[in-house]
Amino acid sequence: MFENIIQFSSHEEYVDNGEDLPTPIKVHIPEWYKKLQHNVDNHTVKGCMPFLDTLTTGYSLKIPQDISITHNVLNDQNKPDSFYRVGDISDDYFYKKFMNFNPRSPRFHPKEQMEGSPHLEKNKDLPIYKIHNPWLIKTPPGYSCLFLPPMNNTDDRFSIIPGIVDTDDFPIEINFPYLINGDKYPTLKTLLKKGTPYVQVIPFKRESWKMKITKKSSDEIGKHKAFFWFKILHRYKEKFWKKKSWK
Repeated sequence: MFENIIQFSSHEEYVDNGEDLPTPIKVHIPEWYKKLQHNVDNHTVKGCMPFLDTLTTGYSLKIPQDISITHNVLNDQNKPDSFYRVGDISDDYFYKKFMNFNPRSPRFHPKEQMEGSPHLEKNKDLPIYKIHNPWLIKTPPGYSCLFLPPMNNTDDRFSIIPGIVDTDDFPIEINFPYLINGDKYPTLKTLLKKGTPYVQVIPFKRESWKMKITKKSSDEIGKHKAFFWFKILHRYKEKFWKKKSWK
């Protein structure tokens, strides 16, 4: 059944340690969702299979080290500043060379690289820092990966900038630039704790597509809607939803 394999590899000592391993993202379904009830008298998002698919599709990466963030706080020159510090690393050379952990002087994208983007306004017009990922991700030939913040389960303080990488050929670890949620936190001093899920990984097959636009009559649209809304409580799940497996 599982012919497609996505491989996450890292230094043997890190893997043997067993901490913060990638997992199917379904193990991180939020507690608020689990507590919801969905029945004839109480319709909730728990009955929406498309929403459930966002919580269970793909795999999760976790922050590999504590990151202390100070963002949009005035510095000694009375100017807004942003910086972070990583957790203690006993052997800085080993972790940077073999495990791709964040260096003590973190790498970032200058804001000029995204001039005009709404990302900059959200990030308070400050540099965009990166979280280093210790996992090399490999997919079968012809398959790429979509990387995005955990859908419908994102940390409200920050989120990575989504991207697509052709992981069948890309030979090194992928680092993830992230934005501070300046819409909610105009200034922020916080700790991103080691083990926090922060990336959703969705492998997909690269294919070419062509768009087609067609017309439907009022009668056709009416028939489709009437069919769908009959027994709507479970109609999508029973008639259209396809079970997916991620292990």
